[in-house]
Amino acid sequence: MAKSTESLTDFYRHKFNDRPENPVPKTGPFNVFRIEDSIKSDHVPALYTRRDFYKIMLLQGHSVFHYGDKSIPVNGNTLLFFNPQLPYTSEPFTPENKGYFCVFKDEFFKTSLRINLNDLPLFSANTQPIFALDEIQFQQIKAIFEKICSEIASNYVFRYELIKGYVNELIYLAIKLQPTQQRFKHPDASARTTSVFFELLERQFPITSRSERFELRSPKAIAGKLAVHVNYLNRAIKKATGRTTTDHLAEKLIGEAKALLRHTDWNISEISYALGFEDQAQFNNFFKKHTQQNPTSFRQVSNSQ
Repeated sequence: MAKSTESLTDFYRHKFNDRPENPVPKTGPFNVFRIEDSIKSDHVPALYTRRDFYKIMLLQGHSVFHYGDKSIPVNGNTLLFFNPQLPYTSEPFTPENKGYFCVFKDEFFKTSLRINLNDLPLFSANTQPIFALDEIQFQQIKAIFEKICSEIASNYVFRYELIKGYVNELIYLAIKLQPTQQRFKHPDASARTTSVFFELLERQFPITSRSERFELRSPKAIAGKLAVHVNYLNRAIKKATGRTTTDHLAEKLIGEAKALLRHTDWNISEISYALGFEDQAQFNNFFKKHTQQNPTSFRQVSNSQ
Protein backbone atom coordinates (compact mmCIF):
# COMPACT_ATOMS: atom_id res chain seq x y z
CA MET A 1 0.00 0.00 0.00
CA ALA A 2 1.37 3.46 -0.88
CA LYS A 3 2.58 5.49 2.09
CA SER A 4 1.53 9.07 2.70
CA THR A 5 4.10 11.74 3.50
CA GLU A 6 6.44 10.75 6.32
CA SER A 7 6.38 13.12 9.29
CA LEU A 8 9.29 13.96 11.55
CA THR A 9 7.72 11.77 14.26
CA ASP A 10 7.48 8.87 11.75
CA PHE A 11 11.12 9.44 10.88
CA TYR A 12 12.24 9.16 14.50
CA ARG A 13 10.17 6.03 15.02
CA HIS A 14 11.53 4.39 11.86
CA LYS A 15 15.13 5.43 12.44
CA PHE A 16 15.44 4.95 16.16
CA ASN A 17 12.32 3.01 17.24
CA ASP A 18 11.52 5.95 19.52
CA ARG A 19 12.03 9.67 19.95
CA PRO A 20 15.70 10.69 19.91
CA GLU A 21 17.56 11.48 23.11
CA ASN A 22 17.53 15.18 22.30
CA PRO A 23 13.96 16.58 22.40
CA VAL A 24 12.53 18.68 19.60
CA PRO A 25 13.06 22.27 20.75
CA LYS A 26 10.22 24.69 21.20
CA THR A 27 11.84 27.13 18.76
CA GLY A 28 11.19 24.69 15.90
CA PRO A 29 11.86 21.02 15.15
CA PHE A 30 15.58 20.41 14.58
CA ASN A 31 18.04 17.64 15.32
CA VAL A 32 21.42 16.38 14.16
CA PHE A 33 22.89 12.86 14.12
CA ARG A 34 26.05 10.99 13.25
CA ILE A 35 25.40 8.50 10.46
CA GLU A 36 27.45 5.78 12.13
CA ASP A 37 25.36 6.13 15.31
CA SER A 38 22.09 5.73 13.43
CA ILE A 39 22.99 2.56 11.50
CA LYS A 40 21.33 -0.50 12.98
CA SER A 41 22.05 -4.14 12.19
CA ASP A 42 18.33 -4.76 11.68
CA HIS A 43 17.79 -1.54 9.75
CA VAL A 44 14.86 -1.63 7.32
CA PRO A 45 15.36 0.42 4.12
CA ALA A 46 13.59 3.77 4.22
CA LEU A 47 10.40 4.02 2.23
CA TYR A 48 10.39 5.85 -1.08
CA THR A 49 8.10 8.75 -0.18
CA ARG A 50 7.92 12.44 0.51
CA ARG A 51 8.80 13.78 3.95
CA ASP A 52 7.35 16.86 5.62
CA PHE A 53 10.82 18.02 6.70
CA TYR A 54 14.17 19.03 5.20
CA LYS A 55 17.43 17.12 5.52
CA ILE A 56 21.07 18.04 4.94
CA MET A 57 23.62 15.21 4.90
CA LEU A 58 27.41 15.01 4.83
CA LEU A 59 28.31 11.47 3.73
CA GLN A 60 31.67 9.72 3.79
CA GLY A 61 31.34 6.55 1.76
CA HIS A 62 29.20 5.27 -1.06
CA SER A 63 25.50 4.69 -1.63
CA VAL A 64 22.74 5.16 -4.20
CA PHE A 65 20.11 7.85 -3.66
CA HIS A 66 16.78 7.74 -5.44
CA TYR A 67 15.42 11.25 -6.08
CA GLY A 68 12.09 11.43 -7.93
CA ASP A 69 12.57 9.14 -10.93
CA LYS A 70 16.40 9.28 -10.87
CA SER A 71 18.90 6.99 -9.14
CA ILE A 72 22.19 8.72 -8.37
CA PRO A 73 25.27 6.85 -7.10
CA VAL A 74 27.62 8.79 -4.81
CA ASN A 75 31.12 7.91 -3.67
CA GLY A 76 33.61 9.66 -1.42
CA ASN A 77 32.84 12.86 0.46
CA THR A 78 29.42 14.20 -0.56
CA LEU A 79 27.03 16.92 0.61
CA LEU A 80 23.35 16.22 -0.09
CA PHE A 81 20.10 18.16 0.33
CA PHE A 82 16.58 16.72 0.55
CA ASN A 83 13.29 18.64 0.50
CA PRO A 84 9.58 17.92 1.12
CA GLN A 85 8.63 18.48 -2.53
CA LEU A 86 10.50 15.45 -3.85
CA PRO A 87 10.09 11.79 -2.82
CA TYR A 88 13.37 10.05 -2.09
CA THR A 89 15.11 7.12 -0.46
CA SER A 90 18.57 5.56 -0.43
CA GLU A 91 20.25 2.19 -0.36
CA PRO A 92 20.78 0.96 3.23
CA PHE A 93 23.97 2.35 4.72
CA THR A 94 26.75 -0.03 5.75
CA PRO A 95 29.13 0.27 8.75
CA GLU A 96 31.68 1.85 6.40
CA ASN A 97 29.41 4.88 5.89
CA LYS A 98 30.15 7.84 8.16
CA GLY A 99 29.17 11.48 8.43
CA TYR A 100 26.34 13.62 9.73
CA PHE A 101 22.80 14.63 8.89
CA CYS A 102 20.40 17.16 10.32
CA VAL A 103 16.61 17.27 9.99
CA PHE A 104 14.39 20.31 10.44
CA LYS A 105 11.13 21.92 9.41
CA ASP A 106 10.84 25.31 7.73
CA GLU A 107 9.37 26.94 10.84
CA PHE A 108 12.76 26.45 12.49
CA PHE A 109 13.97 29.36 10.36
CA LYS A 110 10.84 31.48 10.43
CA THR A 111 11.28 32.40 14.08
CA SER A 112 14.26 34.66 13.41
CA LEU A 113 15.94 34.30 10.00
CA ARG A 114 14.06 35.57 6.99
CA ILE A 115 14.70 32.57 4.77
CA ASN A 116 12.12 30.99 2.49
CA LEU A 117 13.66 27.55 1.90
CA ASN A 118 11.51 26.86 -1.16
CA ASP A 119 13.04 29.89 -2.90
CA LEU A 120 16.56 28.46 -2.66
CA PRO A 121 17.91 26.42 -5.61
CA LEU A 122 19.05 23.68 -3.21
CA PHE A 123 15.43 22.89 -2.37
CA SER A 124 13.90 23.31 -5.83
CA ALA A 125 11.56 20.55 -6.97
CA ASN A 126 13.47 19.85 -10.20
CA THR A 127 17.01 19.51 -8.85
CA GLN A 128 19.04 16.79 -7.22
CA PRO A 129 21.55 18.92 -5.26
CA ILE A 130 24.42 16.53 -4.66
CA PHE A 131 27.90 17.99 -4.26
CA ALA A 132 31.11 15.97 -4.51
CA LEU A 133 33.57 17.64 -2.13
CA ASP A 134 37.33 17.97 -2.29
CA GLU A 135 39.29 17.56 0.94
CA ILE A 136 39.29 21.26 1.84
CA GLN A 137 35.53 21.59 1.26
CA PHE A 138 34.88 18.41 3.21
CA GLN A 139 36.87 19.58 6.24
CA GLN A 140 35.12 22.96 6.17
CA ILE A 141 31.64 21.43 6.14
CA LYS A 142 32.57 18.71 8.64
CA ALA A 143 33.66 21.44 11.05
CA ILE A 144 30.22 23.09 10.77
CA PHE A 145 28.44 19.83 11.56
CA GLU A 146 30.73 19.28 14.54
CA LYS A 147 29.79 22.74 15.84
CA ILE A 148 26.11 21.87 15.45
CA CYS A 149 26.59 18.59 17.35
CA SER A 150 28.45 20.41 20.12
CA GLU A 151 25.80 23.11 20.51
CA ILE A 152 22.79 20.80 20.50
CA ALA A 153 24.38 18.80 23.33
CA SER A 154 25.06 21.95 25.37
CA ASN A 155 22.89 23.83 27.84
CA TYR A 156 23.59 27.23 26.30
CA VAL A 157 20.32 29.17 26.31
CA PHE A 158 20.89 30.55 22.78
CA ARG A 159 22.25 27.35 21.26
CA TYR A 160 19.46 27.06 18.66
CA GLU A 161 20.14 30.59 17.46
CA LEU A 162 23.77 29.57 16.91
CA ILE A 163 22.63 26.40 15.14
CA LYS A 164 20.45 28.41 12.77
CA GLY A 165 23.54 30.37 11.81
CA TYR A 166 25.52 27.18 11.19
CA VAL A 167 22.76 25.66 9.02
CA ASN A 168 22.51 28.97 7.17
CA GLU A 169 26.27 28.71 6.52
CA LEU A 170 25.86 25.17 5.15
CA ILE A 171 23.14 26.30 2.76
CA TYR A 172 25.05 29.26 1.34
CA LEU A 173 28.34 27.40 1.08
CA ALA A 174 26.52 24.79 -1.01
CA ILE A 175 24.97 27.46 -3.27
CA LYS A 176 28.49 28.81 -3.77
CA LEU A 177 29.64 25.35 -4.94
CA GLN A 178 27.26 25.62 -7.94
CA PRO A 179 26.58 22.04 -9.11
CA THR A 180 26.59 21.39 -12.84
CA GLN A 181 22.82 21.36 -13.23
CA GLN A 182 22.58 24.83 -11.69
CA ARG A 183 24.86 26.31 -14.35
CA PHE A 184 22.87 24.97 -17.29
CA LYS A 185 21.26 27.68 -19.42
CA HIS A 186 18.33 26.91 -21.70
CA PRO A 187 19.08 27.90 -25.29
CA ASP A 188 15.73 29.54 -26.08
CA ALA A 189 12.26 30.37 -24.80
CA SER A 190 10.78 27.09 -26.04
CA ALA A 191 13.35 25.08 -24.11
CA ARG A 192 12.70 27.12 -20.97
CA THR A 193 8.94 26.62 -21.30
CA THR A 194 9.44 22.89 -21.84
CA SER A 195 11.66 22.64 -18.77
CA VAL A 196 9.08 24.39 -16.60
CA PHE A 197 6.33 22.18 -18.05
CA PHE A 198 8.17 19.01 -17.03
CA GLU A 199 9.03 20.44 -13.61
CA LEU A 200 5.36 21.23 -12.98
CA LEU A 201 4.32 17.79 -14.21
CA GLU A 202 6.89 15.89 -12.14
CA ARG A 203 6.06 17.88 -9.01
CA GLN A 204 2.61 16.29 -8.90
CA PHE A 205 3.88 12.69 -8.78
CA PRO A 206 4.02 10.17 -7.29
CA ILE A 207 0.51 10.22 -5.81
CA THR A 208 0.83 8.71 -2.33
CA SER A 209 -2.57 9.36 -0.77
CA ARG A 210 -6.19 8.75 -1.72
CA SER A 211 -6.89 12.38 -0.85
CA GLU A 212 -4.46 13.67 -3.50
CA ARG A 213 -5.73 14.43 -6.98
CA PHE A 214 -3.98 15.18 -10.25
CA GLU A 215 -5.74 18.27 -11.54
CA LEU A 216 -3.54 19.47 -14.42
CA ARG A 217 -4.64 16.81 -16.88
CA SER A 218 -4.95 18.93 -20.02
CA PRO A 219 -2.63 21.21 -22.02
CA LYS A 220 -5.04 24.07 -21.36
CA ALA A 221 -4.88 23.57 -17.58
CA ILE A 222 -1.08 23.49 -17.60
CA ALA A 223 -0.86 26.50 -19.92
CA GLY A 224 -3.04 28.43 -17.49
CA LYS A 225 -0.77 27.47 -14.61
CA LEU A 226 2.26 28.64 -16.59
CA ALA A 227 0.50 31.85 -17.70
CA VAL A 228 1.02 31.15 -21.43
CA HIS A 229 -1.42 30.51 -24.27
CA VAL A 230 -2.12 26.83 -24.84
CA ASN A 231 -1.07 27.13 -28.52
CA TYR A 232 2.29 28.55 -27.46
CA LEU A 233 2.76 25.72 -24.95
CA ASN A 234 1.94 23.07 -27.55
CA ARG A 235 4.35 24.59 -30.10
CA ALA A 236 7.14 24.83 -27.51
CA ILE A 237 6.73 21.21 -26.37
CA LYS A 238 6.56 19.95 -29.96
CA LYS A 239 9.65 21.92 -30.96
CA ALA A 240 11.70 20.78 -27.97
CA THR A 241 10.66 17.12 -27.83
CA GLY A 242 9.10 16.21 -31.16
CA ARG A 243 6.00 15.02 -29.30
CA THR A 244 2.74 16.70 -28.33
CA THR A 245 1.80 17.97 -24.90
CA THR A 246 -1.05 15.47 -24.85
CA ASP A 247 1.39 12.61 -25.54
CA HIS A 248 3.53 13.56 -22.55
CA LEU A 249 0.51 13.91 -20.27
CA ALA A 250 -0.89 10.54 -21.34
CA GLU A 251 2.49 8.83 -20.85
CA LYS A 252 2.77 10.22 -17.33
CA LEU A 253 -0.79 9.26 -16.44
CA ILE A 254 -0.34 5.71 -17.71
CA GLY A 255 2.92 5.32 -15.83
CA GLU A 256 1.34 6.51 -12.59
CA ALA A 257 -1.78 4.38 -13.16
CA LYS A 258 0.39 1.26 -13.59
CA ALA A 259 2.33 2.08 -10.42
CA LEU A 260 -0.87 2.52 -8.39
CA LEU A 261 -2.35 -0.69 -9.77
CA ARG A 262 0.81 -2.66 -8.98
CA HIS A 263 1.82 -1.21 -5.63
CA THR A 264 -1.36 -0.16 -3.81
CA ASP A 265 -4.53 -1.86 -2.64
CA TRP A 266 -6.67 1.07 -3.83
CA ASN A 267 -9.71 0.04 -5.82
CA ILE A 268 -10.12 1.16 -9.45
CA SER A 269 -12.55 3.91 -8.50
CA GLU A 270 -10.06 5.41 -6.02
CA ILE A 271 -7.28 5.31 -8.61
CA SER A 272 -9.57 6.93 -11.19
CA TYR A 273 -10.31 9.76 -8.78
CA ALA A 274 -6.66 10.28 -7.80
CA LEU A 275 -5.67 10.58 -11.46
CA GLY A 276 -8.34 13.22 -12.11
CA PHE A 277 -10.82 11.25 -14.20
CA GLU A 278 -14.50 12.11 -13.99
CA ASP A 279 -15.49 8.50 -13.38
CA GLN A 280 -14.17 4.96 -13.50
CA ALA A 281 -15.53 4.31 -17.00
CA GLN A 282 -13.52 7.22 -18.40
CA PHE A 283 -10.38 5.89 -16.73
CA ASN A 284 -11.03 2.35 -18.01
CA ASN A 285 -11.38 3.61 -21.58
CA PHE A 286 -8.23 5.75 -21.32
CA PHE A 287 -6.16 2.92 -19.85
CA LYS A 288 -7.33 0.37 -22.40
CA LYS A 289 -6.66 2.77 -25.29
CA HIS A 290 -3.02 3.11 -24.26
CA THR A 291 -2.27 -0.41 -22.97
CA GLN A 292 -4.76 -2.70 -24.74
CA GLN A 293 -5.78 -3.97 -21.29
CA ASN A 294 -8.35 -2.84 -18.80
CA PRO A 295 -7.04 -1.84 -15.33
CA THR A 296 -8.39 -4.95 -13.58
CA SER A 297 -6.70 -7.31 -16.04
CA PHE A 298 -3.43 -5.39 -15.79
CA ARG A 299 -3.50 -5.64 -11.98
CA GLN A 300 -4.21 -9.38 -12.05
CA VAL A 301 -1.37 -10.05 -14.49
CA SER A 302 1.06 -7.84 -12.53
CA ASN A 303 0.21 -9.49 -9.22
CA SER A 304 0.73 -12.96 -10.66
CA GLN A 305 4.23 -12.23 -11.90
